[in-house]
Amino acid sequence: MKRWLSILLLMLPIALHAQQDSIYFHPDTIDTAEEDYRYYIDLTKRPDAIKAVWLGAIFPGAGQIYNGSYWKLPLVYGSFMGCAYAITWTHNRCSNYKRAYLDLYADNEAGTVTEDPSKTYIAVIPEGYNLTRVGGVNTWMNTLKNEQSRFRRYRDYSILATVIVYALSLIDAYVDAQLFDYDISPDLTLNVEPQIYYDLQHQRSAELKLAIQF
Repeated sequence: MKRWLSILLLMLPIALHAQQDSIYFHPDTIDTAEEDYRYYIDLTKRPDAIKAVWLGAIFPGAGQIYNGSYWKLPLVYGSFMGCAYAITWTHNRCSNYKRAYLDLYADNEAGTVTEDPSKTYIAVIPEGYNLTRVGGVNTWMNTLKNEQSRFRRYRDYSILATVIVYALSLIDAYVDAQLFDYDISPDLTLNVEPQIYYDLQHQRSAELKLAIQF
């Protein structure tokens, strides 16, 4: 009796293995792999990548909404809000320095330069300073011109950053839609194992091997 029980216990793993293998070869289970995959994702809801791009082009963030990636919306709109703030702030500073430069240039030509705080070129002087302490009229005029150019350059960078954020949102919508049905089954595994390596001098050494199985 014990002998037969031992034989049954030894045959049990083989029987289970054969039963598992029969899943892939039995005629009635051809669609098993597809059904198992649908357990992870509903392929009938696969978004159209081109439509996602067009929606995102018309209204930023609409592509992410169409793909169902709602968690990306704070990133998209936060980036756009940051770029919009940078454009507005740098444009206002550029306009202020430009107006101050033109007013100072006009008053200098007319010989009517004053320390009146209502003057635009006086209003932008740092607190505690006056025209004399900033180097005089000509020096302050050059400073205003340089500051105007500097903030105009920053404004252009901010506009460029906005264009890049806009393009990245479209690329993300397209890639996200394309990878909607990407295989995320457990068959994707990472194997870590040691192996022996031989160099050009046929010297043997040990190394760690990383292999991704698809």
